[in-house]
Formats: sequence, structure tokens, C-alpha cells
Amino acid sequence: MNIYLHNFRDTTKSLVRKLLTYIILILIFVFLSNITKSQIDTINQESVKIHSPQKAMIYSAVLPGLGQIYNKKYWKLPIVYAGIGAFTYFSIDFHKEFKRYKNAYLARVNGESDEFFGLLGEEALVNEMDRWVRNRDLCIAGAVLFYFMNLIDASVDAYLMDFDVSDNLSIRLFPNENNYFTKTPVFGAKLTFKF
Repeated sequence: MNIYLHNFRDTTKSLVRKLLTYIILILIFVFLSNITKSQIDTINQESVKIHSPQKAMIYSAVLPGLGQIYNKKYWKLPIVYAGIGAFTYFSIDFHKEFKRYKNAYLARVNGESDEFFGLLGEEALVNEMDRWVRNRDLCIAGAVLFYFMNLIDASVDAYLMDFDVSDNLSIRLFPNENNYFTKTPVFGAKLTFKF
């Protein structure tokens, strides 16, 4: 019985050694292939500068328009600031109007005179307050929407920075008269993209 146990141990040891040898060889192969791949990637990255969409979006998030500057789309900068600035200006102006009607309403409720005494009733003052609050909230939403559109524009513009827009891109549409399966003439259209 002792002989069989000894042979089993020797067989198990040899199998474990072979398995460990294969695992070590595979790990060495994977490690070396990753080293060469990273060296090739480094060479490619040095020759071609990658335009980062994440960096453009972060720049635009920190300061609106900075992503457009990073993308070298300087003409978009006035549009970004005009949009955000206009919405911000009008939201501040509408808030001032809201406060004006609110103060008049509070004065009227407390029995004091206000600038709209004799012109507007209490219900009209409440309606005016609601109107100016709604306008203010819409302008704030517009400014936030414009801000996020600025982020999306910077990111998409950075993604499409290396997109080929030369005259080599073409689409041709022409009739197709062949049926490849039955070899009988069939009329249709064929769309060809050339990249």
C-alpha cells in the first residue's frame, strides 16, 4: 500500500510542477505582451496628440466656454456667454419685479399703502407675483440648460476633432439590377459609402 501512495505522490508532484510551469510561462507571456503593447501605445501617443473629450468637458464645467477654447472653437465663446448671461440677467430682473409686487402685497395685507394702490387689487398682485416667479424660474432653467449644452458641445466637439471631413467622403446612390441569389434581374437601389 505504501508503494501505491508513494507513486501517487510522485505523480501529483509532477502534475503540479507542470501546471505551475505552464502558469508561469503564461504569466510571462502576458506580461511581456503588455510591455510591448504599452511601448507601441507610447510611441503612437507621442506621434499623435489625442484630443480628450473628458478634459474639454471638465474645462467647460469649471468655466463655461473654456472647453470651446480647448477645442479651438473660439467663435462659440460669445454664444456661450451671451446665452448664459442673457438668461441670468433676465432671471435677476424678473426676481426684482417679483420682490416689488411681493412687497406691495405684504404692505397691502398689513394695511399700509403701496405703489399699486388703486391700480391693482390683492388678487391681481398675487397673479403678478406668480407671473414674475414663473418667468424667473424659466430663465433659471434656461441658464442651466445653456450651461449643460455648453458641456455637451465641448465634449462632442472634442470627440469629433479628428473626424475626417475631407472631400474624399462620399455617398453614391444608383440602381441595382442584379439579384445575387437567383441571378434574375431585380430592380432596387444600392447605397455605397466610401471612407
